[in-house]
Amino acid sequence: MTRRSDHAKNLSLAALAGVVSGAVFLATSELIALLVARDASPILAVGSFVIDVVPQPFKEFAIETFGEYDKIALLAGLGLAVVIASAIGGMLQFLRPPLGVVIVGIAGALSIAAIVTRAAVTPLSFLPPVVGAVAASVVLVLLTRRLRAWRVDDDGEQKGVDRRGFFTLVGVAGASAVIVGITARAVSIATSSVEAVRRALTLPAARSTVTVPTGAELDIPGVSSLFTPNDEFYRVDTALTVPTIDPNSWRLVIDGMVDERVELTFDDLLAMGLDEYAITLTCVSNEVGGDLVGNAMWLGVPVRDILRLARPQADADMVLSRSTDGYTASTPLESLTDDGLDAILAVGMNGEPLPLEHGFPVRMVVPGLYGYVSATKWLTQLTVTTFAQDEAYWTPRGYSARAPIKFSSRVDTPTSGTPIEAGRTPIAGVAWAQTLGIERVEVRIDDGEWMPATLSTPLNDDTWVQWFVDWDATPGTHYVAVRAVNKDGELQTEERAPIAPDGSSGWQRSLVTVR
Repeated sequence: MTRRSDHAKNLSLAALAGVVSGAVFLATSELIALLVARDASPILAVGSFVIDVVPQPFKEFAIETFGEYDKIALLAGLGLAVVIASAIGGMLQFLRPPLGVVIVGIAGALSIAAIVTRAAVTPLSFLPPVVGAVAASVVLVLLTRRLRAWRVDDDGEQKGVDRRGFFTLVGVAGASAVIVGITARAVSIATSSVEAVRRALTLPAARSTVTVPTGAELDIPGVSSLFTPNDEFYRVDTALTVPTIDPNSWRLVIDGMVDERVELTFDDLLAMGLDEYAITLTCVSNEVGGDLVGNAMWLGVPVRDILRLARPQADADMVLSRSTDGYTASTPLESLTDDGLDAILAVGMNGEPLPLEHGFPVRMVVPGLYGYVSATKWLTQLTVTTFAQDEAYWTPRGYSARAPIKFSSRVDTPTSGTPIEAGRTPIAGVAWAQTLGIERVEVRIDDGEWMPATLSTPLNDDTWVQWFVDWDATPGTHYVAVRAVNKDGELQTEERAPIAPDGSSGWQRSLVTVR
């Protein structure tokens, strides 16, 4: 064996030692977090920190590219970064000790910094990364010492510690890390999960219900359903893992510029009486023709009734809502107190308690405003304040503090990339103009005349409507464009705008192939 190949082999084994030590760091941290501070997982804390600090264009790219799987993509990226950094640490510890241990210490310090800046920090939150770093350092030192003691002479005879000793320690440490890490994370999820509580929860019957009129849903294959199923409803938020909140311990604090600070329990909220509301929600990250929009039947209490208990002061103009994970949204006070606007604290969604990923036990739903300024999930606090005094999570990141939804329309069928047969076929989709309602929808084929679409019977002005046009499709490729007009007579703007700072705009224009 040449000296060069011997050196390369040693470096490869040192990298392996570093990766195993990195796994020990994460596994030990997860175990200690399970015992003393469940929100102090280093990988999750660092991931949440990355979500907070990453520039806005990268957030848009992640949402557009990965959709609801953006959190999984982030965790996969962080996992790859841990593997690479750990491998480098192992090689440095082998070549220039104690540089590898220094890297482990830096990883622990960064983890502590990420953890202590989270909303759920506790006095013992620093402990998991500290213990994890110590355990990883011990394993790294032992492995690299054994590796240095393992030498191969020119005849291939091993000297010093037998290689079985190195690989035995690698195997024991690696397997233990995998078992302990996965078990700790699984136990943490299982024991902190409130899914069983949610399933057993029976919400009070609604005092008033929404009547679905005849013709509210068109029987056209491919068009979005009137109500979006919960498991298909879009999810865009900053929570790397779904918060789990027991409704028995949930509290909502209303404070700030109020005459009386109010604190409500979940039972207090239910006792105020629940009503049904059909409301369409739209994410500011929704591109023209995108699917980050959904319609649901919500069960909840008007926010104005909640605020009335605290009596907001005359100078206030904004409510800063806060999630259990520290996320905040800035909602105009007038949007929450207007008697003609059904801004609610929702506890139910499409006939069941809120799903965990959609804000259980309580979230905000405000018609006519993009979700990032109105639809706070896992709600714990409403602070009455002013736009001049406070700003929410997304405002310093390049988004408007006030964000009324731009009304829009979308083609659901036929879709680009899926050829259709020539002949009579429906073009269908949805359109929305929350708080105003849709007056009409128009469709154009290629450069032809705009054709009026047939609309479904609207539930109300806060929900989307379905629409369709019968088309005699001829073979070839065609462009299908759609636009809407709201009940104020305003035509949906053709001008294209990006999602930042206050939502995209433009007409959707789809290429359809007819065979």
